[in-house]
Amino acid sequence: MRMEAREKPLVWLKGEVKTPPFSAGTRLEAGILLRRLQRGEKLSLPVSRPMPSIGPRCHELRITEENVTWRIIYALDAEAIVVLEVFAKRSNKTPNGIVSSCQRRLRAYKAT
Repeated sequence: MRMEAREKPLVWLKGEVKTPPFSAGTRLEAGILLRRLQRGEKLSLPVSRPMPSIGPRCHELRITEENVTWRIIYALDAEAIVVLEVFAKRSNKTPNGIVSSCQRRLRAYKAT
């Protein structure tokens, strides 16, 4: 699929969206939300929530499947949508290990 000139590319630093473990419908929903971000749309609750604990302009996409709640943590960069992590969330709080890993990946990305 060809991207339009104004669309930002996705830069995947960690994770992927594929079936399995995502269901086909959940994978499609994730793809639609990521495409909206690429086109410059600002997403908010309930599908996206800011994650200032990771860094400025960092957010998480929230996708609920029947038995799993998926999160895609991303950063809005001037040149790209940077995917920092994809995971199944099992508690109300984002695990500290995921937060610190995302912070580290974001720092490394900005250093390049």
